[in-house]
Amino acid sequence: MPWTPLHSQLHQCLIDRQLLPISANILLAVSGGQDSLCLGQLLRDLQSRWKWQLAVAHCDHGWAQDIGIADRVAQVTTRWQLPYYCETTANLPETEAAAREWRYQALARIAETTNSTYLVTAHTQTDRAETLLYNLVRGAGADGLCAMSWHRQLTPAISLVRPLLEVNRSQTGAFCQEYQLPVWEDNYNRDLKYARNRLRLEIIPQLAADFNPQVESHLARTAELLRADVEYLESLAQDWYRKALDDRGVKLDRPMLQSLPLALQRRVIRQFLAQSLGKMPTFDRIEATIMLIDAPNRTRTSTFSHGLAAEVSGKWIVVRK
Repeated sequence: MPWTPLHSQLHQCLIDRQLLPISANILLAVSGGQDSLCLGQLLRDLQSRWKWQLAVAHCDHGWAQDIGIADRVAQVTTRWQLPYYCETTANLPETEAAAREWRYQALARIAETTNSTYLVTAHTQTDRAETLLYNLVRGAGADGLCAMSWHRQLTPAISLVRPLLEVNRSQTGAFCQEYQLPVWEDNYNRDLKYARNRLRLEIIPQLAADFNPQVESHLARTAELLRADVEYLESLAQDWYRKALDDRGVKLDRPMLQSLPLALQRRVIRQFLAQSLGKMPTFDRIEATIMLIDAPNRTRTSTFSHGLAAEVSGKWIVVRK
């Protein structure tokens, strides 16, 4: 098959962003849809240039609409002459959140079994635009609006990489047609009871028709710009968090926090509460704790989980029962 512009685009993206090194052990997540089949063919074609060790993983949710997908993915993987791994579950709730959480757990297990240090998924520019809108209507801040990044650590030993974030679904669809890849048309992706499907099938096309034909790429660009801002702010906040902590790592220095702008105060408090509570705090809990920075001694927030609350203790903010 011919070398296409999409091959060149991905090859250059991998070089510029240093996403997948030469000779890497890579596990590719393939759902059977057009995006993952497109990425699988691209990586298979680039494999000889990069000397990768490639393997394919598929996650079968055990839902009725998934019957037959695993066999289809296995056939394509045989065509690619790559190792194939499949994990199946049962009684999984038919929700986006449950499916996503289980898939990443399953893929991490397969990656560990195969000694793969990179897990590659086929999230596209389209997915990135959807994620920005989805998180925007839920009231997310900058972190949520840029949540879909090029790479992040899935586990300490496994990096999650998304190399198609500058490629849209029109491109992946055309590529699959050219290569005659057997795309599985999942009815789940057309079910409008799921919010992301409504965004993809109704809202974004309407925005493109009424406001900007390039809305998808522009939303994805906004996410990329926000990503750089968030990474910079988070690195500053981590430095200030370490400075503001007491020697035992359980109290925050209020006078030091008073010197910071609100954006950094929020991030420092979020890191402090995440450590103290053992989970990520809500926006309301962060805001309530920020009020303690300038509050009188013994001022407390309302109770958090497990009977805990943040309290002013002299120059410090502490979390205690």
